[in-house]
Amino acid sequence: MDLYEYQARDMFEKHGVPVLPGIVAETPAEAKAAAEQLGGGTVVVKAQVKTGGRGKAGGVKLAHSPAEAEAAAEAILGMDIKGHTVHRVMIAAGAKIAEEYYFSVLLDRAERRYLAMCSVEGGMEIEQLAVERPEALARVAIDPLVGIDAPQARDIVEAAGFPANLKEAVAEALIKLWSVYEEEDATLVEVNPLVLTEDGEIIALDGKVTLDENAAFRHADHEALEDKAAADPLEAKAKALDLNYVKLDGAVGIIGNGAGLVMSTLDVVAYAGEAHGGVKPANFLDIGGGASAAVMANGLDVILNDPQVKSVFVNVFGGITSCIEVANGIVGALETLGDAATKPLVVRLDGNSVEEGREILAAANHPLVTIVETMDGAAAKAAELANA
Repeated sequence: MDLYEYQARDMFEKHGVPVLPGIVAETPAEAKAAAEQLGGGTVVVKAQVKTGGRGKAGGVKLAHSPAEAEAAAEAILGMDIKGHTVHRVMIAAGAKIAEEYYFSVLLDRAERRYLAMCSVEGGMEIEQLAVERPEALARVAIDPLVGIDAPQARDIVEAAGFPANLKEAVAEALIKLWSVYEEEDATLVEVNPLVLTEDGEIIALDGKVTLDENAAFRHADHEALEDKAAADPLEAKAKALDLNYVKLDGAVGIIGNGAGLVMSTLDVVAYAGEAHGGVKPANFLDIGGGASAAVMANGLDVILNDPQVKSVFVNVFGGITSCIEVANGIVGALETLGDAATKPLVVRLDGNSVEEGREILAAANHPLVTIVETMDGAAAKAAELANA
């Protein structure tokens, strides 16, 4: 779960990371009141959207008075930034910036470790810096059993090239940012820029945090951070049903058991779709190992309620769960859904008790179900039906 900037700011403050005061506003009048509360001087009005490029899009404006803050908020609220509508702004206290730096700690999936990245050249897009001047971005592997303690923090600031008079202050900030990463079960904590003010303070001026939803059971307070109003309704429904679902922009609904199989299915459908009007997968939906009637019905209910879906491809490999149970699950799901099931289903079964599973589906003889033995053939049939 990605946090809004104001949520990241609050989380930083909770862990002792130095930040500037900030107040969220949803109307221009609230923005004016927030600016007054912050002293009536210079503030920054910042669009709260979960995407980058706000400044270039006009979503970040400097205001020198409460009236200017009100006008800036009026201009920003309702703005579309890369497909994200601005519903709130953060009124942040102004800062006299002397220098801008960059720091992040993230889960490096390719290397199966944590990685800290740090640079004395912040403020710009880090991807651009990494490509144009990779030597300016220090990359330091983090031992998860140790984390960023004082010696490790000193190694990071040394590798990044901070001057001697700033090393201790920056290292202290990095240790506190690590506490955010570790204690909140994050997969990303990023500060760009981490600034040195003209008064000599190190401050996290803009923060980005991504939380690991798999650790939500350890953090009851994280649920309040979710922006349910902005969530896709189908994804919200799937989450409530405990389904691993991601909506995509296509016409072939996908149901599979196991993330690897589902990812492969997306690729096969996309390839098959090239011969059938360019149709693409409509979703990622992993029902896990137990394809019971209830789980299958829930999965089909979510997919069939997507108006973009024209056909459904059920691709299941029977492992611990036999194809007999899978087939019974599909038949039971269609019985449960009744008239709500209106779109054709292409079913490919393989693995444990596959022949018996296919016989169950054949005996049911449901008019919406087409059985195809191979994955490629089933993908082609599903794409054909979606394009019909």
